[in-house]
Amino acid sequence: MQRKFLEDLGLEKDVVDKIITENTDDINNTKKKLEAERDNYKSQLETAQTALKDFEGIDVKELNSKIATLTADLAKKDSEYQSKIADMEFNSTLDTAISNSKAKNSKAVRALLDLETLKSSKNQSEDIKTALEKVKSENDYLFETTSVPGGGGNPPAGTNTNTNQFPKGTVIF
Repeated sequence: MQRKFLEDLGLEKDVVDKIITENTDDINNTKKKLEAERDNYKSQLETAQTALKDFEGIDVKELNSKIATLTADLAKKDSEYQSKIADMEFNSTLDTAISNSKAKNSKAVRALLDLETLKSSKNQSEDIKTALEKVKSENDYLFETTSVPGGGGNPPAGTNTNTNQFPKGTVIF
């Protein structure tokens, strides 16, 4: 998420700073966790490779098979982490867009979006914006409005605006 994007939405500098700080903190915390897990797997792989050196002269084909398996497992874990990071970034972008659209209930709005299509989109920000506009036009009750219902003004002709329904001095029991 870029500061310019938020500023172009007309958000105040303080709000932009808070959003950027929170988003950065979330990304950094998740990234640290994922990197720690990745480093743990790399450490395990290095330990396994060191142990394999101790067994020189033993069946090399079997050991090579184990190395290939461990390398494949590590590659699989790396791709899983990349997928998790991409999901986190997508969810952050989507949450920000839903918030900026002044949705009353973000879960209800999410339910109306085709999340898989939006995730695979090449231009997620624009496609999310377009999808939210469509949801808003079809389900405007899910979003806050700035207009006042009823519009105020004078009552229709023939409407009794007299609040005194009984003559003065009438006692009602």
